[in-house]
Amino acid sequence: MNTLIAIVGLGILCLILEIFDFRKAIIPISIIGLLAVLGLNISEFNSPEAYYNNMIIVSKFSTSFSALFIVLTIFLIALSHKFYEHHQTQLSDFVAIKLFLLSGAVAMVSFGNLAMFFLGIEVLSISLYVLASSDRKSIKSNEAGMKYFLMGSFASGIILFGICLIYGAMGTFDVTEISELSYSAELPVWFPIGIILVTVGMFFKIAAVPFHFWAPDVYEGSPALTTALMSTLAKVVAIATLFKLLTAMNAEISEQFQLIIVIVSMASMTVGNIMALRQVNVKRMLAFSGISHAGFMLMTLLIATNAAGTLLYYTSAYALAGIAAFSVILYVTYNKNNEDINNFHGLGKTNPLLAAILTAALLSMAGIPIFAGFFAKLFLFNQTIAAGYISLVIVAVINSIIAVGYYFKLILAMYNKEPNETRTATPFVIYAVAVIAIVLNIALGFFPSLVLDLLA
Repeated sequence: MNTLIAIVGLGILCLILEIFDFRKAIIPISIIGLLAVLGLNISEFNSPEAYYNNMIIVSKFSTSFSALFIVLTIFLIALSHKFYEHHQTQLSDFVAIKLFLLSGAVAMVSFGNLAMFFLGIEVLSISLYVLASSDRKSIKSNEAGMKYFLMGSFASGIILFGICLIYGAMGTFDVTEISELSYSAELPVWFPIGIILVTVGMFFKIAAVPFHFWAPDVYEGSPALTTALMSTLAKVVAIATLFKLLTAMNAEISEQFQLIIVIVSMASMTVGNIMALRQVNVKRMLAFSGISHAGFMLMTLLIATNAAGTLLYYTSAYALAGIAAFSVILYVTYNKNNEDINNFHGLGKTNPLLAAILTAALLSMAGIPIFAGFFAKLFLFNQTIAAGYISLVIVAVINSIIAVGYYFKLILAMYNKEPNETRTATPFVIYAVAVIAIVLNIALGFFPSLVLDLLA
């Protein structure tokens, strides 16, 4: 709860700094403030407490994921300095919206009551709608914001209907009480229906097949920094929340429900990877890559009893690689009308360091050793095989091989093609964020127990 209050306070402080015309201080103060909030969050790691009649529950799960969200937000706000340099008057708005979005994300993994869960998801979603359509002069951005708003509203409606059915079956929004009541012999039929509706709504937020159709257009049309936020922070928040929902409410996953998750997981991996092979726009390619990674992350729902650490590790590896990749994309496509692969031609010659960072990020996403992405898949596959889902792991391995194809298409363009233009000097912030993100990714690969043991 202290973390949540501190984040909201920091967002309000950004708006106050704008009033007094201290624009240059907004990003440094936000980053310093978030580092302090990160320390505050870590200090709560071993103190399980409930606040306001179980509305917020601080646990190892919530503090671990909140720490990841805060780190990702620090990177995204650091990148804002260069990205919004032509929109200085709106800088405080963009930074404050990202901080309020973070407060929604923390609420989503800290909820002890379904009302707080829904409040968190709406704070996060509304912030994303605004950021997606924030480039007012771009038709693509306006279209992306409208599509995301319509699809997100439908998903929120489905989630709300599911919550209503759960309340109708249990007579309470309190997750602890729902978990205790779920052991009773005869549950009303609308309890499992409510769980299914909430799950379907969260599949929209994760962009899992067949609820993925909004993602490529929204990712392509949104400003690049917003796409980075959706691809990393928003996706990680959604899968962590779905995992907590199904485990906290003790939603006993029946064989039929397990089969649905297996099918959705396989479909997400396969459709995401096959569609990504055809893309020439890098943001669309990473959108389909994100859909395939959502399929991998859904595998943790089948082994929910001991998969929290694996999910934290996988999401950390994926998000850090995503931040590193988008840092380079922001540099390459700066002041460009598109994010086509042609823009990356010859990057290995004009800027070897950024080309190496993007290569490392893509190799991590593909699951190549020594990067954390490889070990994340290894641990996930081991647990899934132990749970008896060998066919799912076989499909996942085949999809990992397919994914190498489109990642290498971009890597080869950077090293085998001639540069089609001279590039401007690289801002220090781009280097700093990209290097720190990929170094953290590699460090997780060498020391996986640092993350895996947090939720053991």
